[in-house]
Amino acid sequence: MTYESHLATATAALRAAMAELQDEMRAYPTPVSGCDAQYNHLVGMRSAISAALVQIEAPAFVATPRTPFLGAGVESR
Repeated sequence: MTYESHLATATAALRAAMAELQDEMRAYPTPVSGCDAQYNHLVGMRSAISAALVQIEAPAFVATPRTPFLGAGVESR
């Protein structure tokens, strides 16, 4: 198995988890108070899954001597 297929599998699993979580949040009984620990946990999990998807789909930046930080441009010689 290639790393690309592993990333695709991980992305699909995270998207499926997000869909299930959103369904659970939609079905959560109303009203929701600000101190509802179970609902707040769901909100936290939604944020964690969303952050993981952003990280997995974002292009990775690798610093080099010619481009030491993101946005530095490329030094011409």
